[in-house]
Amino acid sequence: MREEARRWFEQADADLEYAKASIQTGFHFGAAFQCHQAVEKWLKGAVIELHRRMPPKTHDLVELGETLKAPEEVMSDLRLLNPEYKTSRYPDAANGVPAKNYDERKAMMLLAATERVHQWITLALTKGG
Repeated sequence: MREEARRWFEQADADLEYAKASIQTGFHFGAAFQCHQAVEKWLKGAVIELHRRMPPKTHDLVELGETLKAPEEVMSDLRLLNPEYKTSRYPDAANGVPAKNYDERKAMMLLAATERVHQWITLALTKGG
């Protein structure tokens, strides 16, 4: 594995653990953001590893998924997670206070989507694309 890809994956794994810890401590809006971050970094690491180039400089999970030719079920999870980059943090993007827009149920739904994307990336890496 390329060192640069390994670093992206390592940080993504840490972001996933941060998301889980945020759910356990009731910071569900933080878990939503960390889920987005984990997926973004796994996707960027996959671009580096599978395409042998630097990933696009974007936070758009859908664009990154298209770059990797992700299947529709993965794209659906990416569309679900994509808005969390802003809506979990900014009142103007969330149409209110982000901390009030999240609960454990929503955070767990986002975590499940994150884990499904992670499984797909892991499989894609073992198959070489």
